[in-house]
Order: sequence, then C-alpha cells, then structure tokens
Amino acid sequence: MLTTLAVIGLAFSLDLLVGEPPTPIHPVAWFGRLVDGLDRAWSTDDRRQRLAGLVIAALCPLVPAAVAAGAVLAAAELHPIGGGIVAAFLLFLTTSLRSLLELTEDVVAATDGSLERARKDVRGLVGRDASTLSAGELRSGAVESAAENLADGLVATLLAFAVLAPVSLPAAGAIAAWIKAVNTLDSMLGYPSKPIGTASAHLDDLVMYLPARIAAAAIAIAAGDPLALVRARQWARVPPSPNSGWPMATLACALSVRLEKPDVYVLNPGGELPTLADGQRAVTVVGRAAVVSIVLAVVLATVVSEFGRDLEAYWQVLATLNTEHATGVRPKWP
Repeated sequence: MLTTLAVIGLAFSLDLLVGEPPTPIHPVAWFGRLVDGLDRAWSTDDRRQRLAGLVIAALCPLVPAAVAAGAVLAAAELHPIGGGIVAAFLLFLTTSLRSLLELTEDVVAATDGSLERARKDVRGLVGRDASTLSAGELRSGAVESAAENLADGLVATLLAFAVLAPVSLPAAGAIAAWIKAVNTLDSMLGYPSKPIGTASAHLDDLVMYLPARIAAAAIAIAAGDPLALVRARQWARVPPSPNSGWPMATLACALSVRLEKPDVYVLNPGGELPTLADGQRAVTVVGRAAVVSIVLAVVLATVVSEFGRDLEAYWQVLATLNTEHATGVRPKWP
C-alpha cells in the first residue's frame, strides 16, 4: 500500500514540476504516429473498413500495454524500487493535469485582450473551427474541454491504476497505457465520417462510461454544489458522445453558465456564456476536482490493499485447515 501511495505521489509531483514532455519524445505521440500509419483506406468497402478498424481497436492498445508491463518488470529486476519508479513515470505519462489547467487558463485570459491569440491557443483544447467564435464562445470551448479532459486525461487512467497497483504494478502500468491508447485511438479515428474508427469510438465509449460520471461527481463536490450533478442529468445526454456530456453539463450547472458548441449542443441553456471570471473559476473547480479524484484513487487503493490482505489471511487459514485434515491432526480451537 505504501508503494502505491509513493508511486501516485511521485507521478503527480512530476506532473506539477515538469508538465507534459515535449511532443517529439512523448510516448503518446509515438503511438499516435503508429495510428496515423494505420489510418488509411484498407478497402473501398465501408464494411471491410469497419472490420479493419475492429482489428486496430483490439490489437493496437495492447502494444503500449505490453511495453508498459515489460518496462515495470524489467526495472523491478534491476532494482527493488525500480519497478515503482517506472510505474510512477508511466502514470505521469498517461495523465495530464498541469498542462490542461495552464492551457485553459491561457485561453480564458487571452479572451480579455487578444481574440486572435485565444483562437490560436484554443486549438490545443478543441477541434472546432474557432475562426469566428466570440470571446464567450472561446471561453465556453476551453471550459468544456477542461471538464471533458478531466475524465479522459486524469480520472480514467488514475483510478484504474489505483485499483490494480496494490495487486500488481506491471498490471497497473499496463492498464494505464491501454486506456490512454484507447483514448488516443478514439481522438484520431473515432469520427462518424471514418468507418475505420467505429470500433475505436465504441470501445472508448465503454471504457469512459464510469470515469466520465466519476469526474462529473468530482466536479460537483469541488464546486461545493453536489446537486449540480442532479441538475446536469437533463443535458448530459445532449452531446453526441454518451459520456462527455456528464462532466461538461455538471460544470455548466455548477458555474451557472451556458456551454455551447455551435450547431451541435447547448448545455444549461438558461445561463449566459462564461465571463472572464467564470472561466477563471472553472480552472479552479477543475483543479479541485482533480484533487478529489486523487483522494478517491488513494481510498480505492487502500480498500483493494486491505481486501487483498484479508483474502490472503483467509487462504492461509484455509490451507492450514486442509493440511491438518490431510494429516489427521484435529485443529485446536480456542
């Protein structure tokens, strides 16, 4: 258990001190290049393209997962604490908090002085055409992305890692890498216009079902408004994604603002688009929600560790009883 806490602590210390590694040396970018090479017309038939996409979705995430597990195992063989250090580095690489908050804050601040800069910077957060967006719409895009990426970029990998780490650090590193790969596949291939990305989109929807709703609950708690999660239910299913609407709608309700992607969805339509102050508060709330998520991860890791200890004690008692029965020695009960 102490190893798990140390690993999680080291991972987020790296994030706070270093932030995202440069793209050329980031393993997620390397995986992206692999996906980019597979994103092509394997057939002129949509059905066969979907079949190719199914193979890609099934096999590609296994590559970084296997590399991650192998790296932790190899490091543990070299030094007793090596496995923990590599596992922490993997968690650091598969989560993102500081960069998300900083970019969101930069876009929000730029809307107060230079819309052109805000339109340029927001491309790092959203895929929509920002050339004609107003200041409020730019802030909306940044706030939406901060909420959605809390689930994609932090909660999903962190909680899965925390559940498996007390059992097996190699498995924890593998699941973190696998989930990040699934997210990357969806972001690159999961568009309605791409039959090859259909399987990746469905897989991501399945993987993100719980993390999106946990992120929404964390946002509501961080905002000091737990009922925001309840109010958000009527808009959470408005976006095309079955998951991203939950954290976005919850943040909209918690801030009492309208979040809008032109011609696609409107969340909390009774509010106004975020002001500068609303955008700044959104960054604070998402940061606090990240802390809530980390606390939850620690609690989950503790529960798994205690359950594992109790289960081990149970099997030891059972093994002792079986041995006594086999040897004809009656157990001495107190």
